[in-house]
This record gives sequence, C-alpha cells and structure tokens, in this order.
Amino acid sequence: MKKIIFTFGLIASFSVVSFAQEHNAHDGHNHGAAAPATTSLAEIKFDKMVHDYGNISQGDNGECVFKFKNVGKEPLILTMCQGSCGCTVPQCPKDPILPGKTGEIKVKYDSNRVGPINKSVTVQSNSKTGTQTLTITGNISAKVVEEAFPQNQPSKGAPLEKK
Repeated sequence: MKKIIFTFGLIASFSVVSFAQEHNAHDGHNHGAAAPATTSLAEIKFDKMVHDYGNISQGDNGECVFKFKNVGKEPLILTMCQGSCGCTVPQCPKDPILPGKTGEIKVKYDSNRVGPINKSVTVQSNSKTGTQTLTITGNISAKVVEEAFPQNQPSKGAPLEKK
C-alpha cells in the first residue's frame, strides 16, 4: 500500500513541475529561443561562379580569383570561406565590403595531383543569398619526364673469371 501511495505522489510531483515549466516558457521572455531572422540589406554578386582551368600540366600554377561586388545597401561581411578538401585553399577578405565596393576571393589548388578537377569553395556571408558555392574545374595531365640516356662509357673489357 505504501508503494502505491508513493508512486501516485511521485507522478503528481512530476505533473506539477512540468506544468510549471510549460507556463514559464510562455511568459514573454526569450528562454534560449532563436531570435527572429532579420533580412540583410547586403548582397553579393560574383563575376563568375565557375573557374575552368582547362587542361594544365602537373605542377602548373593552380591559382584563380573570383571577383565580387556588394550590390546591397549595407556592408557585406564574409564569415567563412572553405574549400571542399585540403587541396583547395581559399583566401577571403577579412574586412567588410562597403556597398558598391568590390572584393576578391583567391583560390589556390594543389596542381601536383593528376586527373580531373571538380572542387568547390563554400562562401558564407551576411548577404541576402546567404551561403554560395564557387566551383573550380579542369584536368591536370602528368608532367612529361625527360630521362637522360646514359653516356657511352669506355668498355672495361670482358669480365674476368674467378678461380
């Protein structure tokens, strides 16, 4: 009998606590809820979204530049630039880009890797469009290795037989 009374008392306690928390959640205060999204007036416009290296040789220059302009009405802030792998390294401006001004993202690809290129750079900003993806493509051919032929060396005669 004591167990039944204890169980009902425990259930009643949990019920009171859960109703009290539910009531406090609607008291008009922000209890960790996300703030309402504000619309940004910054807007980024790239001159190109894809850079095609074409066919290049192994070890060639793997650098390219993506130019952009802030066509919005407030400063543009790039919060993150990240390559899709360690072989693609972007450099983004750290300072805000004022309305009407331009900037550039420099991307260096490790061209010592042979084969097709299809990598991306993710750019996050306070722009209306939010996250944008830039792409680099192309193909890297193996470098032609020229081997030096051995020079004619004078003959040292026939090998001697060991006794």
